[in-house]
Amino acid sequence: MELTTEVGRTIPAVTNIDIPEDLIELERAAWAEQQAGRLTVETADAVQRAYREHAATAGVSRMELEMAVKRTVRHPADETEA
Repeated sequence: MELTTEVGRTIPAVTNIDIPEDLIELERAAWAEQQAGRLTVETADAVQRAYREHAATAGVSRMELEMAVKRTVRHPADETEA
């Protein structure tokens, strides 16, 4: 499966990454703040720190983890179609 970005770039979909629920909740909070135009440095830092820590612990790419979480949070319909 591939994803197409807003500028039309196609990137491979990230699969088989264990995503803890607390990381999804952090990203949901950050996404809600961002959509409301009030994302704080503290929230953004907490999410990025959680990405780094989980990626290191799980032995996965931080970038791939972040992409998978954002896709789960921002495009939940894509997850049910997969």
